[in-house]
Amino acid sequence: RAEYGSTLMLLRRLAADRSWTLVELPADADGRADLDGLRERLSAGLSLVTVPHIASHHGVVQPAAAIGALCRAAGVPLVLDACQSFGHVDVTGAGATAYVGTSRKWLAGPRGVGFLIVPGLTPAMDAPFPALHGHADGVPLPGAVRYEGAEAAMAARLGLGEAVREHLALGPAAVHAHLADLGRTTRRTLDGAGGWRVREPLDEPSALITLRPPPGDSAADARARATRAGLLISVVPAARAPLALTEPVLRVSPPPGTLPETLTALARVLSER
Repeated sequence: RAEYGSTLMLLRRLAADRSWTLVELPADADGRADLDGLRERLSAGLSLVTVPHIASHHGVVQPAAAIGALCRAAGVPLVLDACQSFGHVDVTGAGATAYVGTSRKWLAGPRGVGFLIVPGLTPAMDAPFPALHGHADGVPLPGAVRYEGAEAAMAARLGLGEAVREHLALGPAAVHAHLADLGRTTRRTLDGAGGWRVREPLDEPSALITLRPPPGDSAADARARATRAGLLISVVPAARAPLALTEPVLRVSPPPGTLPETLTALARVLSER
């Protein structure tokens, strides 16, 4: 139910075009994948599993390594949506068939560029829509170039490369630990302020924090108050995760180095009416 709205639209379109049946994977009350339930679904027969490692609308970190192990044991490909997890949490060990990610989130790169990682690419894994640039004499080119178009924003790609180099220089493990601690501090500072409640467990090891509004307040109003106070937060519309959200929620994504007094100021803003 945590699937990103645009991805869900694509999956529904593919299901209609290719006579697929979409199956919702079981999850617990926090939205975390139920591994026993997933094992049962896999044994019943699935052709593909797609999972957002961290969803856009809440900061729960899915057990990607365990999900990947179950999928490999069942011989089912796993596509891991790592848009919110690269540069944020540890992505190693998932063993996914493919990873999709973006530059502009936690890697802090430029907008307009992303990436596809396919560790075990085979000749049979052709691009979904053939393009002349990715083929020679009608045969897919070797490697991931088969998925590329003929045109690209090269400056943005260079920016992504520089962002990755900076991330590696800082040390991914240190960045992950810092963000996990920052997320815990943020949740404990904001939970209950003005009646707002954090949606994910307070100790979740991520720095993506979402809050439910109390009666008489709204995510849009809280964002407006924060803007006047010089604080940048965002509203997640229900369409972002239509299977999981019934109303907009407030999202706080503190970047590395966010000071405690900034979080205290945001708590005061949430308490205002």
